Amino acid sequence: MKVLVSAFACEPDKGSEGGVGWNWVCQIARYHEVWAITRKSHREAIESALAKEPQPNVHWIYFDLPRSLCFWQRGGLEFHLYYYFWQAGAYFKAKGLCRRNKFDAVHHVTYATYWRPSFMALLPAPFVWGPVGGGESVPRAFYSSLSLKGRRDERLRDIGRALAHFDPFVRLTARRSVYALAATKDTEKRLVALGCRKVLISCNSGLPADDISSLKQVPFRHDNPFRVFSIGNLLPSKGFDLGVRAFAEFHRQFPSSQYWLIGEGPERNRLERLASELGVHRAVGFLGALPRSEVIEKLTECDVLLHPSLHDSAGWVCLEAMAAGRPVVCLDLGGPSLLVAHETGIKVAAHSPKQAVSDLAAALSHLASNTELRLQLGQAGRQRIKEHFDYGKKVGQLMEIYQGALRIAAHAGD
Repeated sequence: MKVLVSAFACEPDKGSEGGVGWNWVCQIARYHEVWAITRKSHREAIESALAKEPQPNVHWIYFDLPRSLCFWQRGGLEFHLYYYFWQAGAYFKAKGLCRRNKFDAVHHVTYATYWRPSFMALLPAPFVWGPVGGGESVPRAFYSSLSLKGRRDERLRDIGRALAHFDPFVRLTARRSVYALAATKDTEKRLVALGCRKVLISCNSGLPADDISSLKQVPFRHDNPFRVFSIGNLLPSKGFDLGVRAFAEFHRQFPSSQYWLIGEGPERNRLERLASELGVHRAVGFLGALPRSEVIEKLTECDVLLHPSLHDSAGWVCLEAMAAGRPVVCLDLGGPSLLVAHETGIKVAAHSPKQAVSDLAAALSHLASNTELRLQLGQAGRQRIKEHFDYGKKVGQLMEIYQGALRIAAHAGD
């Protein structure tokens, strides 16, 4: 098959959106010939990776808006406008490719959010959208735990998603998708409401085989002190304030324990103040943003991943922790709820901040007291990654979706 892939974010050796774009392109190319449209800013990283491991089945097309508009990429509202116009420009680039190639399928992979349109849906080929997320919300009971900026950001996000339902291009993307893939159950409901004909739940998180193999080498840890870790951008929606509060409660029972937060972001000062107020500032380490290789090294010095995110479509860090044999403690919300099984970690209900903090602390205490349970959960986590989140296996499901899209399109043509 000839497949056109739209990957606004596409970078090797990255997590989040960039890693999704890169990994899907490389995996699809194992089966089919791929034309991948992405931004020029990714070119250097992509070509550096290709020099080490060529991808002969991929034709890379780099596109960006005029340089005078590139400042929009810095963030905020301007970035949303940049993405919108990039999609429109990439469509015309793809339209020219369609005149020279008869594509069997068109697939939008990043950005993986349901409330942004993909103009690739207008091309004359069966269109697959996703997996996309974005349907997840911070539970209303947890708004009180957010900073003023956090509450403002969540309300703006809610307004943006509400407006998306009136955006004719978002609705057109939904109606023209032969298959829409939802990363979570929350997003599935929103895709149905937009008018998608066929919606499947398909987690967009995964790990390449090389990563799974290297993380498998991380040894189980028996050393003291017992160390909890969290990884991610220090943003209000990541719930790290709940993590610090839960650790403080847990720390009273295990005073030699430590908590490492790996990442950087606008919440750092607030979290540092919170750790001081709770009297655990000496046990809580803010390690900042680290290169991925250093993050993997830190995994060998930690025992349990604490992932208290309030809304998350994916949660790659949960996969990496499980692949390294580390149990995960998370809230039973969004993507992490689907990634983490009861055999691989502890999922805590999210009814209120006080209840969540208490239950997260109890989960940490349970794991700190039971070395055998940590080993058991860690081994089950590695097995779960191997069976369900190896990109090499996930792409087989996508190939079935492509075949189904072709059959549906052929039937519609008849």
